[in-house]
Amino acid sequence: MQQQKKGVSVWFITGAARGIGLALARQALAQGDAIVATSRTLASLHLVFDEENPNVLPLEVDLVSETSVQAAIEKTIATFGRIDRVVNNAGYGQQGTIEALTDAELRRNFDVNVFAPLHVLRHVLPYLRDQRSGHIFNVASIVGFQGGYAGWGSYVGSKFALAGLTETLAVELAELGIKATVVYPGPIRTGFLSSESLVVAGRTIDAYTEAKASLDLHLNGLDGKQAGDPEKLAALILHVAATAEPPVHLFAGKIANALAEEKMLTIHKNLAAWRIASDATDFTE
Repeated sequence: MQQQKKGVSVWFITGAARGIGLALARQALAQGDAIVATSRTLASLHLVFDEENPNVLPLEVDLVSETSVQAAIEKTIATFGRIDRVVNNAGYGQQGTIEALTDAELRRNFDVNVFAPLHVLRHVLPYLRDQRSGHIFNVASIVGFQGGYAGWGSYVGSKFALAGLTETLAVELAELGIKATVVYPGPIRTGFLSSESLVVAGRTIDAYTEAKASLDLHLNGLDGKQAGDPEKLAALILHVAATAEPPVHLFAGKIANALAEEKMLTIHKNLAAWRIASDATDFTE
């Protein structure tokens, strides 16, 4: 077991072979922290990390397998003795209308985007609880707050679930000295919209023209042109991790901020318009 110097944090980052996870891992290393980088294959991690660096522990993990996740957490503790920052970053986009998506497509998306982070949390929290410290970052998406996108219901639902779980975590863990933050990035210039990452439903229904237009826009108009910089997002997460009172909700990027404000304005308008009728549903005793 390596003894970590005072002030050095140990990061456990899923989906660390590329995109946001890779940017975050590299920046954490650059500031002197230790990282545990997980991916579906060791080969992908060996391509981007120095195998001789004692502050890097690359792990091949099947996040859908609770046994694989448990083994990764135990290996982390055996190697570094602690975990300070947990970043549930791995996930993928599933496109398809609610009517067209199969049960298998929906369940696979939720397995990776929701139940995999839950595997990590169940096995890491006992260590954080014993330490009475730690910070969990669950990387959602702005669609986990503002979900009005035709053809993205599965992905939207999974990210809403992750956001809600984080809200509960923040309350549950506060007394233990553990922080929880849900990150809502806007469009980030990673491989998320590439054919290697985005999964399109096997069935399409021609009547859903808005969903088809949205898919075409994302694949042909936005891929590689997203406004968000993964390096700057990683720097923001590092900044928040060093803050004494981090936010539970962290929006990232101008698009995310604008969409969040738009959603809150709509909610305020709905509340105001229906307040009298809504209040009247209570008992009048």
